[in-house]
Amino acid sequence: MGTAMNFGFSEEQEELRKMVKRFLEEKSPESEVRRLMATSEGYDSAVWDQMAKELALQGLGIPEEFGGQGYGPVELYVVFEEMGAALFCSPYFSTVALAANAVLFVGTDADKAAYLPGIATGETIATVALTDDAGLWDLTTTSTTASASGDGFVLNGVRSYVTDGSTASLLLVPAMTAQGLSLFAVDGDAKGVARESLATMDQTRKQSRIVFSDAPARLVGVEGEALAGLETTLQVAAAALAAEQVGGAQRVLNNSVEYAKNRVQFGRPIGSFQAIKHKCADMLLDVESAKSAAYYAAWAAQERNDELAIAASLAKSFCSEAYFHCAAENIQIHGGIGFTWEHHAHLYFKRAKSSELFLGDPAYHRELLAQRLGI
Repeated sequence: MGTAMNFGFSEEQEELRKMVKRFLEEKSPESEVRRLMATSEGYDSAVWDQMAKELALQGLGIPEEFGGQGYGPVELYVVFEEMGAALFCSPYFSTVALAANAVLFVGTDADKAAYLPGIATGETIATVALTDDAGLWDLTTTSTTASASGDGFVLNGVRSYVTDGSTASLLLVPAMTAQGLSLFAVDGDAKGVARESLATMDQTRKQSRIVFSDAPARLVGVEGEALAGLETTLQVAAAALAAEQVGGAQRVLNNSVEYAKNRVQFGRPIGSFQAIKHKCADMLLDVESAKSAAYYAAWAAQERNDELAIAASLAKSFCSEAYFHCAAENIQIHGGIGFTWEHHAHLYFKRAKSSELFLGDPAYHRELLAQRLGI
């Protein structure tokens, strides 16, 4: 098991949480979330720079030798939880949970030195183009191919539903070569890269479809040997997404309780009605269980132990359902007003739905669990 699992956060981690929370209260109020949702890039570049330079958030999980702070998934858990609570609009998840991890787990030391410092300074916005038009998360079925050309490679194929694919300056693309699944780095503005933004239900997280036509690409890691590292990347990213879902679920629970206490009907607060009490109690149970599952996944990711694959799928499937349930109940508790698009309950509901599908839905992760447990 390695070190004992401690579910409490250290003083340093609580300080980090306070700092991130304050920052997001200032930079990501609902009005700002709505403003950024309506833009094509979906984030504020001044805020992105400030996050990197003043708070060092982009480099938090990057080893010190590559320009980062050298922390791990447990510290990042705190950041993702707060970002999920605030519905923070930013390419942070793509850059930090997906791209930086892909370089860490697949890349050579030379690759890490080439790409991680730019991520840590906030200079590089990056993403991993994981799925094609079918939207399947199974990396072994990738339809994108790469072939050697001169001293590099050229890439051909279509990647779809790529998170922050249009704003990323660095695209990391899994592709098949004669040797097997490999990972490639492609510049976002390279010749042979055509990017179009997709209309999404959840506008707080931008997605793109990218067509590669003989796009110049650089190999990351060893040709034909990317699968294991990419699977680890997806597991660590699923744990990060679970943390984000916990933050969102906790926030809608708080909103529900607050509203139930203050909204008076028939001369008494609606929170005193049995049905509303039960809804809030069920949500609380969901949130607390989701926290345990997500934290266990973060701990397994920190330890990089053999429990990670199971812990990540468990957390992703459980937290997806818990968040979606809480977000739906939040709309019910808010009654008529909750059904209007102007109400923030809907923003969380849409994020809960898109996060449920992102990186594989609960059924997909339960299938992975069954395979891994040999059921």
